[in-house]
Amino acid sequence: MNKTAWQKSESMEMGILLALTGGILDAYTYLTRGGVFANAQTGNIVLLGVYLAQGEYSRAARYVIPIAAFAVGVIIAELIKQRFKTQGNTAFHWRQIVILIEVILLAGVAFLPQSMNMLANVMVSFICSLQVQTFRKIHQITCATTMCTGNLRSGTEAIYRYFRTGDVQMRQKGLGYLGVDLVFLIGAAAGTVGAFWWREKAVFVSCLLLILAFLVMFFQEGENN
Repeated sequence: MNKTAWQKSESMEMGILLALTGGILDAYTYLTRGGVFANAQTGNIVLLGVYLAQGEYSRAARYVIPIAAFAVGVIIAELIKQRFKTQGNTAFHWRQIVILIEVILLAGVAFLPQSMNMLANVMVSFICSLQVQTFRKIHQITCATTMCTGNLRSGTEAIYRYFRTGDVQMRQKGLGYLGVDLVFLIGAAAGTVGAFWWREKAVFVSCLLLILAFLVMFFQEGENN
């Protein structure tokens, strides 16, 4: 196998499916689960600081748990990688195992009532951390499919370098980063429509996208890493 070939998990199809999922989930938790951004934790950390400064400790507490769940998800993703990556006789790639966990947990989120929004947000934060830790590249560019700021910075920098140097690879990288953010935006718009029509059950759309991502990994050639 050519070592420069991208892995199955780095294909454009995977990137599109995962970025759509990321956008949908951020819109979902914000619109249907109490105004919490569960994908990236910057907003939650800011709101935690705001409510702590205002002395509203009960409101602040609801942002602590999703932040902690995100951190735990990173650890779990690494444990899954450590446990299954070296086992060449397993039926699934270790990243497919992560996707299956995401699907199962998201299906559970769909049935949680509004009175359990805290648990729903914790579960989505955990799921998003699994995804961002497990899927970090698309066509060999390092990017995130559950948040946009890093992609926007890297994409803008690459486009600037292209205009400064004429390096076509910089143009391709820049468009790749910005393309991921565009797909994320489309996912957020789709998540908004889904939240309007299906409320808590809108998360099933993300389940479908992740199932497709799981299947894509069976049919694409790549290294078993």
